[in-house]
Amino acid sequence: MTAGEVLGVGPRLDRLRGLVDRLLAAGGVQGQRLRDCGVTGGGDVDLGSLRRLPTISKRDLWDHYPYGLRAVDADDVVCVHGSSGTGGRPTLVPYTAGDLEIWAEVVARALAGAGVTSRSVVHNAYGYGLFTGGLGIHHGAVRLGATVVPLSGGMTERQVRLIQDLRPDVLTCTPSYAIHLGEALGGAPNSLRVGLFGAEPWTEEMRVQIEGLLGIRALDIYGLSEVIGPGVACEALDSGGLLNIADDHFHPECVDAEGEPVPDGTPGELVFTTLTKTGMPLLRYRTGDVATLTPPTPDSPYRMSKLLGRTDDMLVIRGVNVFPTEIEAVLLADARLSPHYLVVEDRRVPARPELRVAVESRSDIDPAPVTTALTATLRERLGLTCDVHVLAPGTLPRTDTGKAKRLTRWTDGDSPIPGLTWN
Repeated sequence: MTAGEVLGVGPRLDRLRGLVDRLLAAGGVQGQRLRDCGVTGGGDVDLGSLRRLPTISKRDLWDHYPYGLRAVDADDVVCVHGSSGTGGRPTLVPYTAGDLEIWAEVVARALAGAGVTSRSVVHNAYGYGLFTGGLGIHHGAVRLGATVVPLSGGMTERQVRLIQDLRPDVLTCTPSYAIHLGEALGGAPNSLRVGLFGAEPWTEEMRVQIEGLLGIRALDIYGLSEVIGPGVACEALDSGGLLNIADDHFHPECVDAEGEPVPDGTPGELVFTTLTKTGMPLLRYRTGDVATLTPPTPDSPYRMSKLLGRTDDMLVIRGVNVFPTEIEAVLLADARLSPHYLVVEDRRVPARPELRVAVESRSDIDPAPVTTALTATLRERLGLTCDVHVLAPGTLPRTDTGKAKRLTRWTDGDSPIPGLTWN
């Protein structure tokens, strides 16, 4: 159940051709683009020519908001999920009953790979609602027969109390909230043994912090509402740090900025084709997420690395490309620092952008030597000089719900951290 159905070339091709036929029958933007490039039916495509077919992007979903890419009748839609809309208008995704079955299946598979069983109690602190995290984990845990505690986000004192009282063995939430919960528990013994953390790129250094705070095995889970939600890929206890992709339902590619395939193991933008989804099937959806891809074997599916970042989060400072996760790796490797930080892309002077980093110390210490050491390490890692501030514990705001804000772009106005004066 951890890897799911390992598809051969024939069944995978059949599913791809079925998808193409559905898109052509539905009409709409995807069907028209297929016709424009000469595709009249599923028999016109194969896996080798997939790279020559058109892609779809978040911009297309915004331009055809709210339901422009729906491929079924309205009566076949049983629920709608979507993004928060922080990068523009929200993306709304219609799901059929069949889509919910697929979703429950792939999340149950991910949980099983993490050692979750029907005897498990899952403390689910992902947000419920339009955001797919909470309900996606819920569907999968119920499918597996586990007991779900549907906490959603926030109300941290209550979460701590229920962890102590109900003794769950599984925690699911964002990695930043796992840190927050670990600090709130204060090192007290708990019953947790494994956690599945996603919705944010996070590093191996963050894994060490979470495992140290909570005393658990921390695993990465990946998904996005446009493709299905959580369950597109997930680390397993035995997957060696890579995430197993549910590639019997979601065919992956990895491309460069121009959309050309990159070699296996080379960082690139993930592109997913939903082979079996019906409500809003997508052919070659460009996710904006950057990772590496490992091809399947006869015994294992496609696998991906942890996310390295997002294409829209990549910073270009004086000609140097930087992902915030590279900065996180340096900060969290220093035992004197806490996992609470903020990266500031300062573009108040457009011709002279600056990279500024604020991070809390674990205790009240002299910040000067730590600042000097961090500045040198970041210069060596990134190839540029950052303006570093080491702050007292508790200075930066915490988040009880949603994703932690790790990056801000500053173009005018007051400092993004009140009271902090930058060089």
